[in-house]
Amino acid sequence: MSSTRADAAALRSIAAGRLEFVKPSASIRRIAARNVIAIVIAGTILAGIPLSGNARDIGAQAIETPASSDQLRALVDEALSHSPVVLSARSHWQAQTKVPIQAATLPDPEVSLQHFTVGSPQPFSGYESSDFYYTGFGVSQDVPGPGKLRLQRSEAEKDAEFAKHRYEAAEREVEEKVKEIYFELFYHRETLTILDRNQDELQQIQQIAETRYRVGQGLQQDLIKAQLQTTEILKEHAMHHQEEDQEQLELKQLLGRDPDSRNIEIADIEVTHLQLDSSQLAELAGSGSPDLAADRAMEARSAEALKLAHQGYWPDFTVGYSYEKTGSGFRDYYMLNLGAKVPLYFWRKQTPAIEQAALEAESAREQTQATQLQVSSDAESSLVAMRTAERIMSIYRDGLIPQAESSQASAMAAYRVGKVDFQTLLSSVLDLQNLRQEYYRSLADHEIAIAKLQQVIGDRR
Repeated sequence: MSSTRADAAALRSIAAGRLEFVKPSASIRRIAARNVIAIVIAGTILAGIPLSGNARDIGAQAIETPASSDQLRALVDEALSHSPVVLSARSHWQAQTKVPIQAATLPDPEVSLQHFTVGSPQPFSGYESSDFYYTGFGVSQDVPGPGKLRLQRSEAEKDAEFAKHRYEAAEREVEEKVKEIYFELFYHRETLTILDRNQDELQQIQQIAETRYRVGQGLQQDLIKAQLQTTEILKEHAMHHQEEDQEQLELKQLLGRDPDSRNIEIADIEVTHLQLDSSQLAELAGSGSPDLAADRAMEARSAEALKLAHQGYWPDFTVGYSYEKTGSGFRDYYMLNLGAKVPLYFWRKQTPAIEQAALEAESAREQTQATQLQVSSDAESSLVAMRTAERIMSIYRDGLIPQAESSQASAMAAYRVGKVDFQTLLSSVLDLQNLRQEYYRSLADHEIAIAKLQQVIGDRR
């Protein structure tokens, strides 16, 4: 009896891992669909089998994860300060803010010098003999039609607003990518730890199988199976290391660090609690999405462009004034000019321009509607994925893992006395490790779903 309790305590103290490799690049929707089956099965189990308080405590202790928000926030700030994508978008926005004042300013005036001679092309010919001779200085100014400068300024302001929202979208995209890679690295770190401990677990089981084989109570096939499973762990270990190294390189690139620099340390994470219902989500998605705000700015800009196109029917004006100096014996000349550019070919220029602007405005409205639907769909999808992951984690923590721990302890005790075969024991060990690894997969997916949600609505914690 004491041997059985010792075995059970030893197994519960070992943090084991999942041996079925899961690619971290799997989408949240695919993972959520895959885990629905686990929800149904676990719900049935939980309804039929009561859990002891000790089993629940053991499961909770095995998956406790402290917070690391400060470290992650520092990485995000570093990425926002060094990402070329963010810096480029910010510079473009700042450049666009310089355009409105240019668009609202009159065209540069034109200064002219005139020299008029009489009777000969030689300079100063007729200076004393004719009052037609003059040397003149003039200035002229083009004046756009009524309201055109104001509309041009408004159109340029909308361009600057669009660039601002694109800059905000670039910041959120980089922030979401940093968080996603960070959570994937956390999952790989925990998985590698589980695989290492699981390898120690299998070595202990292999020693038990070898002892039973020596005394004639076990089979050589049991030893071979244990060795095969150990080799399988080495393969999965290498695969996770490869994924981890690749994601380290991606994260360094986002942070602007050298690829040969030291790997980034990943701390533990805690479950983020984000309380939202569908109505709140729809409201936040409509007001918090920079992509949607950018499209709305472009829609407003198209409306201003249409108004400006209608102003094309109004003529532009030119105002000029010149002073003409004649000979000393004659009176000087003073001239005021007023001209207008008549839109004579309006059916070939202004009318098609209005039709073009109207079509562009319609396109901008449809694009805004499409983006609004896409934003709402993405936000709702991320919310569903977050809630699904929360339910999955609860089932793993409070149901599946404690039950698997009890099953493994029972299988170990029964194998020692020859009541179950080696395959049953090995299956119980692998089931427990798979469940523990699936928990961390669900935890990472939960945080990734929240990161994607915050990319749309902003950080609302």
